Amino acid sequence: MHSVALTDIGRKRLTNQDTVYLSDAPIGVLPNLYIVADGMGGEKAGDYASKSLIGYMLTYIENTMKMPIRAIREAIEYANENLFAEGSKNPNLEGMGTTVVAACIIDNTLHVFNVGDSRCYILDESGISQITKDHSLVEMLVSKGEITRESIEYKANKSKITRAVGAEESVLIDSFEVELLGNEYVLLCSDGLTNMVEDEKIYNIVSSGAGVRASAKRLIEEANLSGGSDNISILLIDMNER
Repeated sequence: MHSVALTDIGRKRLTNQDTVYLSDAPIGVLPNLYIVADGMGGEKAGDYASKSLIGYMLTYIENTMKMPIRAIREAIEYANENLFAEGSKNPNLEGMGTTVVAACIIDNTLHVFNVGDSRCYILDESGISQITKDHSLVEMLVSKGEITRESIEYKANKSKITRAVGAEESVLIDSFEVELLGNEYVLLCSDGLTNMVEDEKIYNIVSSGAGVRASAKRLIEEANLSGGSDNISILLIDMNER
């Protein structure tokens, strides 16, 4: 297993509010850990939120004796509690929040947790599959049958999320488990990639055999060539490489 994490400011933003973290080695009770966070608020608040989320998560994980899966969920809850408290006390941080997609691989099972619209994908010989579900206004409307993903309304409102860590006193976290065969790529990313690059092109780049670092760089290049309207973060894991 080999991984790489890259983040890029994009072509339109003045600051990078994304933060990425990876550890292929054990951390606390976890055998590995991968996180992508996309902050929101003001320029300073969004950057602070994504960085602080990872800091709070690592602090919790390094000091807990809970079972691994419970530890990740409670680490996100711990981050939410602290970010919300900071935002309530500090006017400069008021209204801040961040997405999170976090993953851990235990005994060939991928465990994924997400809040917001940062995503996890699995790519293998059969194609690309989105594991997480976006917590966004448009996905809520799609689920109700009010719009389609091909509609103008969907494309115009993709960035409006309905959940974020730190935005409210409590947070609802989705979780997923996927059994891995060992021939997959796992991709965590912010919406700066998925709003700019179609899934099919993502798949073609990652499955090209160029290696995770070259593929991650190419994904960022493609997002910027398509407009680079947001910060772009890529965390790519190659399950084939031992």
